[in-house]
Amino acid sequence: MKIGIVCYPTFGGSGVVATELGLELSKRGHQIHFITYNQPVRLELLSNNVHYHEVNVPEYPLFHYQPYELALSSKLVDMVKLHGIEILHVHYAIPHAYAAYMAKKMLQEEGIHVPIVTTLHGTDITLVGSHPFYKPAVTFSINKSDAVTAVSQSLKDDTLRLFDINNDIHVVPNFIDLEKYNHGFTDCQRGMMAKDDEKIITHISNLRPVKRVQDVIKVFYGIQKALPAKLMFIGEGPEKESIENQCRDLGISDKVIFFGRSNEIDKILCFSDLFLLPSLTESFGLAALEAMASGVPVISSNTGGIPEVNVEGVSGYLSEVGDVEEMSKNAIHILKDEDRLAQFKNNARQEALKFDLHEIVPQYEVIYQQTLAKALLL
Repeated sequence: MKIGIVCYPTFGGSGVVATELGLELSKRGHQIHFITYNQPVRLELLSNNVHYHEVNVPEYPLFHYQPYELALSSKLVDMVKLHGIEILHVHYAIPHAYAAYMAKKMLQEEGIHVPIVTTLHGTDITLVGSHPFYKPAVTFSINKSDAVTAVSQSLKDDTLRLFDINNDIHVVPNFIDLEKYNHGFTDCQRGMMAKDDEKIITHISNLRPVKRVQDVIKVFYGIQKALPAKLMFIGEGPEKESIENQCRDLGISDKVIFFGRSNEIDKILCFSDLFLLPSLTESFGLAALEAMASGVPVISSNTGGIPEVNVEGVSGYLSEVGDVEEMSKNAIHILKDEDRLAQFKNNARQEALKFDLHEIVPQYEVIYQQTLAKALLL
């Protein structure tokens, strides 16, 4: 198949998953065309089966805000005609599904029929999409898609609750390439982050309020009172200054390391003993899955799609949002006993196996084939 993939080309979960999906599909013999405004961050290698087409948005003083949807839909039309793209897979309802529908209608005028698969990732539904300004457009885009997927059952339920949807929604979870998590780092590299008797606790996010990073600090504060530990913060965002001040006020600045946007996440996770994810909500919890793939148990909030990834009492523990006291208690319970910690680490890795890309990507292939077959009947 010739598949066009539209996504945000950033470090965010949707862009990462879309890029990894395209790369794996290319290995399975499909021709993949990424169509977006920048080359996706995970798209390191172009090949005969992987192509990137940049969407340029000309600046006109007439427009206060440059019309990206218009530029994207025009680019989609051109790329479908030039490369014979058979199906479009767009990640995020707004603006991508909206632009794809406009492209589809323009192509129909020329006798070209290209179906659209839309994947819902989270904030396009729970944050942006539910806003009254955008709700009609999101509803329209989902209902006019030829196939719709959501990355968790929780997100599917939210979509059906928030919007008047008459389209089927297939749950296809996020995934990771577990082969990339077979690490071979040396113990001396661990010594650069913590002493031998210190446990390494990790948090990875964009440090937005929804991640409740202040709770990360509070949970760690409880942990470090019970046993020697270091906290590794990976990511940048608006809450960084606040949590730096919080660490200073609690007198634990020397126990917290801020890495910013690190390219060595795999190395840090390799040596981590516990991962903290106390978010207000998560449509899936990809960061938790990445930790589990490295054999790191997870202490998280019991919200959104996280319980579909982190299994209570198996790969970690779930607590109500904001219950930092219970989260600290559960963390200490895992870390205090080396045999228990080893069992949780093994369990985390085993649970992650369910989300290996070789298990999930074929589900998308089936949806593509079914969608194309339906399009031929119309």
